Amino acid sequence: MVLKIIKAMRPAQWTKNVFLFAALIFARKFFDWPSFLKVVEAFLLYCLLTGSLYLFNDFMDLKEDRAHPIKRYRPLASGTISSGLALSLFLAGSLLALFWALSLNWPFFLITLTYFLLQVAYSLKLKHINIIDIFVLASGFVIRVAAGALVIGVPISSWLLICTSLLALFVGLCKRRHELVLLEDRASNHRPILKEYSPYLLDQMISVVTASTVIAYCLYTISPETVEKFGTRNLIFSSIFVLYGIFRYLYLVHQKGSGGNPEELVIKDKPLLLDIILWGVFIFLIIYVLR
Repeated sequence: MVLKIIKAMRPAQWTKNVFLFAALIFARKFFDWPSFLKVVEAFLLYCLLTGSLYLFNDFMDLKEDRAHPIKRYRPLASGTISSGLALSLFLAGSLLALFWALSLNWPFFLITLTYFLLQVAYSLKLKHINIIDIFVLASGFVIRVAAGALVIGVPISSWLLICTSLLALFVGLCKRRHELVLLEDRASNHRPILKEYSPYLLDQMISVVTASTVIAYCLYTISPETVEKFGTRNLIFSSIFVLYGIFRYLYLVHQKGSGGNPEELVIKDKPLLLDIILWGVFIFLIIYVLR
């Protein structure tokens, strides 16, 4: 039963909480042990909170998930975990995570509470409002980045928030496109909001966000603020990894029919995973070694 509960909390999705480490790395505090431990604690906290929220989301989507060719095998949809148990675990896990956040510091608690309320509102109502649903999905990544900064008390970089927002919108739009193409005529039965979209509309949105993401990242790397902060102009060369990663992701979405589970896609697609690793190593060298 324990393994079924853990599966229902979608541990693969917890990889999204790695965004909490962004501020730690770019604030050059990765080797500051107290700060590192605080972010690790925040990461574990968010794993508990997001896992609990997934239980609530699956409870609200129970009927739709049972009509989905893949999601019908989830613990709640398949009936291996009861709705009552899922709701009880959601309440217990969420309260524990929120009290845990309060014990760290007040600003971190407030942004974590905001994340919690926004996700609950998404499950109840916001996922049924076109465009807003994608913005809420993207906001989860932005809040994680901001929370990672607040837990260690470092300034929140505007550039970091902008780049994260655009990248999250890109992934969210690709996810919606995958769902729409995969389910075809049954799309609105699984997720009613999908009837408000079309592949053409989503492709137009993806094009806008793709270009904006690349431009924003390049501008960040050459901005006077960034050059002064890191003492180098070489960060611009990391943009090649960003370009390849986005192009590879678009290839997987359009040519391979992927994109429904970004966290699994990143792990399973070796070229994309290698690109992300190389980008991370390059950034680490520029910020901590070669400056």
